[in-house]
Order: sequence, then C-alpha cells, then structure tokens
Amino acid sequence: MAATPVFYSPWVTVDLLAGFVRADREQNLGTYGIHVHRDGEEPVEHRFRSDDRVNLYSVAKTFTAIAVGMAEAEGRLGLDDRFLDHFPELRPAAADGFDQVTLRHLLTMTSGTGHTWFANMRVDAADLLHAIVAEPLVAGPGARFAYTGSGFYALGRLIARVTGADVREYLLPRLFRPLDLHNPAWHTCPLGFPFAESDLFLRTEELARVGRLLLQDGEWEGRQLLPAGFIARMSSIRTDMKLDGDAYTDGYGLGVWLEPGGVYRMNGAYGQMVVIDPARRAVVTVTAHGEDGNAQLAAVHELVLDRLS
Repeated sequence: MAATPVFYSPWVTVDLLAGFVRADREQNLGTYGIHVHRDGEEPVEHRFRSDDRVNLYSVAKTFTAIAVGMAEAEGRLGLDDRFLDHFPELRPAAADGFDQVTLRHLLTMTSGTGHTWFANMRVDAADLLHAIVAEPLVAGPGARFAYTGSGFYALGRLIARVTGADVREYLLPRLFRPLDLHNPAWHTCPLGFPFAESDLFLRTEELARVGRLLLQDGEWEGRQLLPAGFIARMSSIRTDMKLDGDAYTDGYGLGVWLEPGGVYRMNGAYGQMVVIDPARRAVVTVTAHGEDGNAQLAAVHELVLDRLS
C-alpha cells in the first residue's frame, strides 16, 4: 500500500512537526497521526500510518458532555437536575445519598459513587445503570473527584430518557452529520446503549473537526451547532485535581481536562487527545497507541504548541 501523502502548510515549514516526528521515533510514542489547526491557516498534519478510524477511548466522554449541553439548550434538562428526578423508578434501590447526585456531579466525576467501571470491563449486571445507582457512595456528592466511566454511562442513559434517542442517535443530526462524520461506530452495552464514556471510533482528521468546532465556540460554516455558553462552561467549571507526572493537568471541567493558561483537552487512553489552545487559536489532534500518555502530551506542548508562539 502506498504511503499516505503528508501535507505541509505554507505558513510553517516541515520543521514544525520534525521535532515531534523525531520524538515519536526516539520515545516510541506510538502515534498514528497528528493534525495541527490554526485559525486563518491551512492545516498541517503528519501520518505515521493510514488514517483509519480508531477507538478514541475516553475522548468519548467529551462527546457525551456535548450531548448534555445540547439537550440543556433544548430545555430537556439542567445541569443542577438531580439524576434520579429523571429516573424515579430507580429511587427504591438507590444508595443512600444518591438522590442528591446532580448531572453536574456526573459530568465532573464528583458524584461520590464507589462504582468504578470502564468500557473495557465486562458488564455482568442485568442493567449497568441499576448497578451504578445502587452502589454505596464513598464521599458526599461534590466532595471529591474520582475517575470512572460510570457517570458518563449514566449520562448517556439520561440522554436516551429525555430525548427518546440514544446518545449516538441524538448526535447524528446535531453534530456528526453537520461535520461530515459519516456513521461513526460507538460500541454499546448488552442493552444496546452506547458506552458513552469510551469506544467511539473516528479518524484523526475527523476528530480534529470537533476540536476546531470547540475552538470556534460551536460555530461551523456559519451555523451554530453547539451552544456557545456551554462550551465556555466546559472549560471554566473547575474541579481541582492533579495527575502524577503530568505537568499539563491541574483540573477537570465538564468532560474535558483543564490546563494552565486557558488550554483544555479531550483525552483518551493510549495517547488520544485534542488540545485546544484559545490564546494561540490552535488545536492539536493526535491518535495513537502508546503506553506513555504523559510523554505524548509533553511532546505536543513542547514540540508543537510552544513553537506556534
């Protein structure tokens, strides 16, 4: 198979990505592709292999957060709604304190639930949502951050409850089709609901369109696809936390990781990321299968974004 051609924009030279390409080789970052967008310029990208659709892992959480923001703008829900108000039939089996868990808590992973689940784990429960709601809380809602996919799966189920369409079907006419993201796959639980926290599949260039949409406050080709106010809240509602060995993360917003200087990112396992830098009006998108996401993130900042200044 012929190698995928690499396009370099006239606004920079090949040198923009030369350092990143070298780092990928020397540090075994496992990059599949990198795409750089900057407002007013042609994109720059480098392919290490063909641009196939790949599992975005936890980048999918941001898509679910976007769906919640859209549903809020349509008047179907509010971030301070208590989750069980939308699922009253689950109240009898719910853990003590879960009746105070709001959608905001689930989006910021501060619900206090002791339920830890991710899409790569087997689902043994007859209904995963019932298991999540019934799991005892280990902290009060809003008291602490705990990373888990459980809350985003619950939010995906909420989208289905309030809109009549699962999160993928809901986003098809509102996000995927307007961005020409044709029929993306999103793996589902045994009941047929998308995992919502992971297992959405897109190409590097397709994912880059979503990053550009966020940079442009939800506007795409003259059409407001996403509520601009919600995008602003995604990166301004802050849960303080740190990740060991990661100098670029110091908080979590609404489905996005927060960085110093107003930068925020969509982030998934094995090096999937979309780093959005409003000050530089730039987006760097990476798909990969590497074992050191911190090294990948550092390379994006030090060898790409810092060179745009």
